[in-house]
Amino acid sequence: MSEAQNQEIESIELSIEQAQETVRKMEALKRLTQNKDFIELIHEGYFEKEASRLVLLKADDSMADEAHQTAILKSIDSIGFFRIYLSTIMQFGIQAERGLADDKETLEEILTGEE
Repeated sequence: MSEAQNQEIESIELSIEQAQETVRKMEALKRLTQNKDFIELIHEGYFEKEASRLVLLKADDSMADEAHQTAILKSIDSIGFFRIYLSTIMQFGIQAERGLADDKETLEEILTGEE
């Protein structure tokens, strides 16, 4: 086996390991988001009720000063950033799942081509 082939195999194996870890995180997120406590506390409680409360609070006259408005906007932003974080885990997992099969096939082709 040539040095170039060894490097290619190592690269593919590393890619497979990374993809498997990314898929593992996606699967963990899927399990988590189906958990009734997650649904109650995070999805309904944080993403829906807390977001709605903050939007209403933003329009409250007693919260019109700059400090309160800034704090409210940061809280609203944090909800969005958390949702993006979870969505990113899912999207990377989907991409990794697609690439994983290709990497395994390529590795198999290289290894069987050697024999």
